[in-house]
Amino acid sequence: MITQTSQAAATNSSNQTTSSPSKSSALTSDFETFLKMLTVQAQNQDPLEPLDSSEYAAQLAQFSMVEQQTKTNQTLEALVSKLGGNSMAELSNWIGKEARAIAPAHYSGQPITVSPAPDKDATEAYLVVRNAEGTVVDRQKIPVSDAPLKWSGLDESGAARPSGLYSFAIESRKDSKVIKEEPAAAYSKVIEAQVQNGEVTLILDGGQAILASKVTAVRAQG
Repeated sequence: MITQTSQAAATNSSNQTTSSPSKSSALTSDFETFLKMLTVQAQNQDPLEPLDSSEYAAQLAQFSMVEQQTKTNQTLEALVSKLGGNSMAELSNWIGKEARAIAPAHYSGQPITVSPAPDKDATEAYLVVRNAEGTVVDRQKIPVSDAPLKWSGLDESGAARPSGLYSFAIESRKDSKVIKEEPAAAYSKVIEAQVQNGEVTLILDGGQAILASKVTAVRAQG
C-alpha cells in the first residue's frame, strides 16, 4: 500500500524526470521513479504497522524482469532488422546476373550457353533441344566433353527459331547406341529474386522460376 505522501513524492519526482523518445530511456526513467516511490514509502510508513520488506523485494524483482525483457526485445528487433537488411542486399546481388541451372532457358535471338555432361563411357554425344511443348526441334553432335557450348538457336536454313523457352539434354552414345539422356544446365538472366517459404526463388528472363539452391554457377551477363 502506498501512502498519499509517497504518491505525492512519486508524482513530483515523475514530473522532474526528463522524457525521452526512446523506449529504453523511458523505461529507465520509470524504474528510477519506482525506486524513489519505494524509498518515500519506507520513510513515511506507519511505525505501528511497518510494511513487509518482502513486498518491496517482490515489486522490485517484478519491475526488473520487465525492464530486462524490454531490453531483450529491443535487441532482438535490432538483430532482425539487421538480418533483414543483409537479406535484401543478398537478393539484389542476383539481379542482372546469369545463373546456370537445369531449367528451360529463354531464347530471343541470342545464343544460349549450355553446360553438357556426357556419360563417362560415351564415345559420341548429342545436344538435344526441345521447345516449350516438349517437341525436339534440334539435335546436334557435340564433342564428348563438359566444356560449355553455345546453342545458336538457328534452324537448318540459318533463320532464328521462334522466341520462347527451350530445354536442353545431352544424349550419350556408345558404339552408336544411346546409353543415356540427361538434362543439361543452361545460363539464364536473373530479373528478380524473392524469398518464399524461407527459400530464395529466382525469376529468370523468360518468366520461369527456380530455387537459388538449384543454381550451380553464376556469372556476369555476357
